[in-house]
Amino acid sequence: MGGGHAADPVALPLTRSRGERADAARNRAHLIDVARRMVAELGVDKVTMDGLAERAGLGKGTVFRRFHTRAGIFFALFDEEEQRFQQRVMSGPPPLGPGAPAVERLVAFGRARLEFLAEHTALARAAFDPGRPNLVGDSPSLFHVQMLLSEACPDVAASGTLAVQLVAALEGPVLLYLQAPDDAPGPAPLIGTLADSWQVLVERVCDGGHTPGRSQ
Repeated sequence: MGGGHAADPVALPLTRSRGERADAARNRAHLIDVARRMVAELGVDKVTMDGLAERAGLGKGTVFRRFHTRAGIFFALFDEEEQRFQQRVMSGPPPLGPGAPAVERLVAFGRARLEFLAEHTALARAAFDPGRPNLVGDSPSLFHVQMLLSEACPDVAASGTLAVQLVAALEGPVLLYLQAPDDAPGPAPLIGTLADSWQVLVERVCDGGHTPGRSQ
């Protein structure tokens, strides 16, 4: 009997904790859904923390605890889009997804990544916060590029430095735009040129799987 009494105080807090986590998850999903609809309806510039709280029917404190800053709202929205993009890379059809030669996948990845960043530039720019890791600079692209380089040309990919350089070449122009003045032109007109340059760069680096400069 004594053992039963001792267990009760442990069980109750665990039950409340699970309930609180479930409520927080529901609030987050609701806020992100409302924020997404507000962006589509009003545009990024018109979405505020107060407006989101009012539209979602939640207290401003709840919105602040979830996102901390206005940029945090857009960071969360961008992260949702990022996860969808990563699913396409990991399990979508080739050549972006598995099933194509590594060089073809690298080329397809760069083209798709540039299109993705151009499509979501306004969202990424609104999420830009100098006080936190950058959306593009901290990109999961590094993992995919390193993995595919290791398969396509392992002799030049072993150190990981080449992958860092390629990701910088791929995403650097968009990263610079995020920090440009508000009236700066967007990167969309350059996406085709950047994508073609990416293909040339990848094919030359991985030409035959040989180290650049080595006789073939």
